[in-house]
Amino acid sequence: MAALRDHENNLDAVARVIRACVDVLPVDGASISVMTGTQEREMLFASDDVAAQIEALQFSLGEGPCFEAFTTRRPVLVPDLPQASASAWPVFATAIEELPVGAIFAFPLQTGAITIGAIDLYRTRPGWLSGDELTAALEVVDLATVVLLGLQLGDVAGDGWWGALSSNREQVHQATGMLIAAMGVSAEEGLARLRGYAFVMGRSVDEVAHDVVTRQLSPFELDR
Repeated sequence: MAALRDHENNLDAVARVIRACVDVLPVDGASISVMTGTQEREMLFASDDVAAQIEALQFSLGEGPCFEAFTTRRPVLVPDLPQASASAWPVFATAIEELPVGAIFAFPLQTGAITIGAIDLYRTRPGWLSGDELTAALEVVDLATVVLLGLQLGDVAGDGWWGALSSNREQVHQATGMLIAAMGVSAEEGLARLRGYAFVMGRSVDEVAHDVVTRQLSPFELDR
C-alpha cells in the first residue's frame, strides 16, 4: 500500500468532496468507489458505518444501485427504498432492509466514454432530492471525477490508481484464484461462488475469502 500512501493527499481530497456532499445535501451519508465492473471495485471513502455497510453489501452480492449506475451510466434515484420493487437487484434490496436506509441515490463517475466508479448517497428517511439539490449532487459528482482522474494520471507505478487501490481486495482475488485452480471454474464463477456462500452464511465476501486463503475453508466446501 506504499503507492497509495504516497497519494494520501489526493485521497484526502476525495474524502473532503464526499464530506461536503453530506454537509450540503439533505442526506445522512455517502460513499465513493472506483470500479471496473462487478469483480473489480474498491471503496475509497465512506462518511459513516452505514454507508460503508451499503458498499460492503453491494460488493459481497455483486449487485445494487451503485453497480446499476456504473453499468447504465445513469443516476439511480430511489426516494423510497422500502417501497421500491428493486427488480434489478432484489437480493441487495432484501439484505439492506436491516439497515436504516429510507432512500438511496447512486451516480456514475464518468467522463466522455469512460466510467471509473460511482457515488452512493443515502438518507435514513424516504424523500426526493429537489431539482436544486440534484444539480448540486451532480456538481459534486463532476468534482469527484476530476479529482480521481488527477489521481489516475499521477505517478503511481504499474496499473495507476487501480493497481495501488486493489490491494485491499487482494484476498478476494487470491481466493478466487484458488477456486479456479481447485475446481476448474472461470474467474466469474469463482467469485460468484464466494459471494453465494457468503450470502447463505450471512458473512461478507472478504471474510469468506480470508478463510479460503488461510486454509480454514476448502474451495470445495463452498459447494455445500
